Amino acid sequence: MATYLAFLRAINLGKTRVFPKDDIRRVVEEAGFTDAATHINTGNVRLTTSMRSRARIEERLEQAFAADRGFEVPTIVFSAAEFTRIAETGRRLSAERPGLARHYVYLLKEEPSPAAVAGIAATASERGEMVVSGRAAHALLQPGYVEGRVDPLRAARLLGVATNRTLTVVTTLADRWC
Repeated sequence: MATYLAFLRAINLGKTRVFPKDDIRRVVEEAGFTDAATHINTGNVRLTTSMRSRARIEERLEQAFAADRGFEVPTIVFSAAEFTRIAETGRRLSAERPGLARHYVYLLKEEPSPAAVAGIAATASERGEMVVSGRAAHALLQPGYVEGRVDPLRAARLLGVATNRTLTVVTTLADRWC
């Protein structure tokens, strides 16, 4: 049995897309996965399965979530090893850039094309930069960025299907679940 981490996109953002973490855990287990655990109420799930295809795991979860909730829930899955690398990259990037105001990690369903990566790199400014590494993009925001805006660089539109977490959440999950 392998451990995977799944990240649900666009839940608990209003009255119509509510998906409490206890319900998420229940649906994951009803879909045939084991050892389901959640962390905070933003759609972070650990699970184990004998399945090896990330795409099939995502598909099964998305179907189960839609059947239970009545709305689509895009889901992005990483193996424990993949997620550990994302956390390590985030720690390194932050250490190389002391004084960041904020470090968001965008978790991507698919790796961006080289053209998209170049477009993302071109958004760098005095407000910060976004660094793509595989299926993760690190938004490294400098002091003075517009507080409360997750995408002040306007690069997220180039990422495809993605959800973001703070580096603190990413490293906490990697330390706890991987």
